[in-house]
Amino acid sequence: MRLGAHISISKSLENAAEVAAEINANTFQFFTRNPRGGSARQIPDEEVQKWQEIRRRLDIYPIIGHLPYTVNMASPKSRPYDFAKMVLAEDLKRMEAIEAEFIVVHPGSHTGAGREKGIARIVACLEEVFLPYDGQVTLLLETMAGQGTEIGSLQDVAEILDRLGYPQRLGICLDTCHLTGYGYDFLQKSEVERLVAELEQTVGLERVKAVHLNDSKMPPGSFKDRHARIGEGYLGREGMLNFITHPFFRKLPMILETPVDNYKQYGEEIFLLQSWLAGAEI
Repeated sequence: MRLGAHISISKSLENAAEVAAEINANTFQFFTRNPRGGSARQIPDEEVQKWQEIRRRLDIYPIIGHLPYTVNMASPKSRPYDFAKMVLAEDLKRMEAIEAEFIVVHPGSHTGAGREKGIARIVACLEEVFLPYDGQVTLLLETMAGQGTEIGSLQDVAEILDRLGYPQRLGICLDTCHLTGYGYDFLQKSEVERLVAELEQTVGLERVKAVHLNDSKMPPGSFKDRHARIGEGYLGREGMLNFITHPFFRKLPMILETPVDNYKQYGEEIFLLQSWLAGAEI
């Protein structure tokens, strides 16, 4: 199983790889730039070379860049919309240079303009910026909890993919907290099966490339995105095991984005998940 966490690369990619190894992770995610702003750290060639060597030695793959929260491809306003296009275009190239496998982006929020207009903006953004991209990085649209005016239900993402003609390097990233907020109750194994069936019928299972593994402070159907530490939220041990032991999901990279005080707590959660898996009947 590929199990990891969200780790900062502010010190270096090499340092992030060492942190991943310390917490017993074999994959990780990081912000491509300041998550609340737009500034991006330039990654020198020497750092990239060291990173490529250490990731091979430590068997760390895939790695996932996460675009900042300030990116809003659905915005009806020109300034944030143009910013989203700029960041996406630049970071596809930046992540290509470090041989990242995936970039995750929140589809965006229509901020009151309406779902249809929001989806149209996302499609237009991706047509302009992503479709001409001919590199190796796969862009993943993240499924959301349905909070406020955000776009990102499974149906929303399926519609975006369909309008774009299902381009080869466009997929989706699931989030167990977001899915819970949207109404899936993973305390029931039948709900995990329902999700798999819906994925197959809408986007296609081959489009699902990664999972953000988070417990939820809120119950199913709350339409709220409130991450909890593993085992401390609604899902608990039973809900987590129902999800991660499913034959389809267990083969995907899973990234912890839980509210921790320091990265070592991710190590505790990875150990907890591994101990649960060791005692589970799979």
